[in-house]
Amino acid sequence: MKTPRITERRMFGGVAFLADGHMFVGIIGDVLMARVGPEDYAAMLKRKHVREMDFTGKPMKGYVYVDPAGIAGDEELEEWVMRCRGFVKTLPPKHENEPVPKGKSGGKPKRSGKSQ
Repeated sequence: MKTPRITERRMFGGVAFLADGHMFVGIIGDVLMARVGPEDYAAMLKRKHVREMDFTGKPMKGYVYVDPAGIAGDEELEEWVMRCRGFVKTLPPKHENEPVPKGKSGGKPKRSGKSQ
């Protein structure tokens, strides 16, 4: 079984951790960003100290914020990390050299410069 490559990337104004290119948890200030997936999203929102992740002004389905009281102990933090890591294991693999879209273009191809 292949060991996942865990990387760190600055995202959402904080630090995110990715497993084989898939973001699964992150920290913004003292709040945990957790990618729980669409199936567990509603159930996770019912837990204490958990709220919608609304970084863009609207909720991001499948992602939640866990306030500091919800990750106060090592066991709580480990539970969230393992839950989120378990979810991203279900996602299709990303290609090793797959580019990450940057800037305002949203990853759209640039025009060739030909006049139309």
